[in-house]
Amino acid sequence: MEIPPFAEAVARLCARDRRYPPEAYLFLHEGLMQTLKQVQEKEKKPRQISGAELADGLRRHALEQYGPLTMTVLGRWGIRATRDFGEIVFLLLDAGLLGKTEEDKIEDFDNLFDFDAAFRAPFRPKPRRRARKIPVPKA
Repeated sequence: MEIPPFAEAVARLCARDRRYPPEAYLFLHEGLMQTLKQVQEKEKKPRQISGAELADGLRRHALEQYGPLTMTVLGRWGIRATRDFGEIVFLLLDAGLLGKTEEDKIEDFDNLFDFDAAFRAPFRPKPRRRARKIPVPKA
């Protein structure tokens, strides 16, 4: 069976830099493709997306794929902040697997959203409203 070029390149990346497993690269690639498709459908033409747009697309993709387990899955892959998305993107850029513009920088991925608020909060139970006491008429 032939190994696809992306998988080969990711295997080489993982051998050089062990911060993220192959699954993290695959997740990012899938999320990128999904985000690009959504942007193209909305705007009717292809364009490069920003780090913030990609991070938001990855947030949505993660929630769709892993639901309440998102923080656990991403954490197992070493992804604990939006900066980690940027680290993976720039490793893929350095390997020639993604295109970049002169304006792109890793800092574009810094502190874009809080992982707890993005991935845990949507699944926390809503606080119950206290029932108001209704006065009972005296007989």
